[in-house]
Amino acid sequence: MNTNKTAVIALGGNAISPKGELDTIANQFRNTRKSCVAIMNFIKQGYHLAITHGNGPQVGNALLRVEMASDKAPRLPLGICDADTEGGMGYMIEQSLQNSLIQAQMDRDVVTIITQIIVDADDPSIQHPSKYIGGWYTKDEIARLAKKFGWQIKEIPGKGWRRVVPSPFPRKIINRKAIKHLVDLGIIVIAAGGGGIPVYIMENGLYEGFDAVIDKDLASSVLARDIGAQEFFILTDVDQIAINFGKANQEFIDTIRLDDLKALLGEGHFPAGSMGPKIQAAINFIENGGKTVIITSLETAQESLESGKYTRITP
Repeated sequence: MNTNKTAVIALGGNAISPKGELDTIANQFRNTRKSCVAIMNFIKQGYHLAITHGNGPQVGNALLRVEMASDKAPRLPLGICDADTEGGMGYMIEQSLQNSLIQAQMDRDVVTIITQIIVDADDPSIQHPSKYIGGWYTKDEIARLAKKFGWQIKEIPGKGWRRVVPSPFPRKIINRKAIKHLVDLGIIVIAAGGGGIPVYIMENGLYEGFDAVIDKDLASSVLARDIGAQEFFILTDVDQIAINFGKANQEFIDTIRLDDLKALLGEGHFPAGSMGPKIQAAINFIENGGKTVIITSLETAQESLESGKYTRITP
């Protein structure tokens, strides 16, 4: 019987593409190598791991290339861009982690799995898309592109216009049994990158993908549930979550129980466009049998959870 603790580590977008930095492949590799310091800390503690990651900047760049080449090359749908970036970023994390393991003289295999995730065919977000994706445009620019590509668009007052796509709720990992089997063997699995590839089940029982983006943290929570993880680590750009964030009475949270966290979420402390999806992912994981969620910064995880600040969520 496997006695090692199993955990899912969700790397935030800042782990590979920090804000304000040119998003070149060289920079992405450099940042990925840095993120491996945190992952190695968990490996050295004997964890069996699945790793997820964001892909917002990368899929945005992929879509930009599609737009710019639309008159010269066949257009790639968003679902394929999801898969392409999941594979490319998985390769970066996989190779960087393999090199870290070699340097540490540790014999652990690493594998990337392009992950399809089942969503509901009638998810409300399909009729009411709200997930912003791609670049910023003026009203005239985006009107032309929306007509050409069939986009749905929205304005962010004071900033500009962007494309919006559905963000359906993830229900189940299709290849969950394979991922769990590998993780139980001690193989480090990179999966559900960028939230995975959304697919739905047709009336004939077959799978079909569509243009949408699944929230990375919600997908990570489903992955953690589906492989029976005991712990879930969300590595983001803050050390701890806080109530009354940005106000004079801001208060950081060290440890909180599930019911108290749900109450704070209901009171509006964690907005949907900010910490909300991470909090909901944590709640979902605990409600489905998870034991612990840790939310902290990549920097804290790189140094030491024992000495650093973080938020622990428990049943």
